Amino acid sequence: MKLVTGIVTSLVIGSLSFGVLAAEELQKDKVDGMNLTKIGTITTDDTTAPMDARKELSKKADEMGGKYYVVTSADKKEQDVRATADVYK
Repeated sequence: MKLVTGIVTSLVIGSLSFGVLAAEELQKDKVDGMNLTKIGTITTDDTTAPMDARKELSKKADEMGGKYYVVTSADKKEQDVRATADVYK
């Protein structure tokens, strides 16, 4: 029983810590007042929902070492959602 409780606790803590590290989406007007440095641009692969595109952008921004991202374009054609964002730290 203690083993199961330990595993569940580890999973919960791990999922909470992932959320803390995720890059945050910002609006363009907020970036100007925050003195951030642009470190690159990212795009999504074919996703089927806007929330999936946001998750993918956040993940890619994290992988680049970014803390924030700003969506610069988004397009939905049939079932595919594509988005582009600038990454800042």
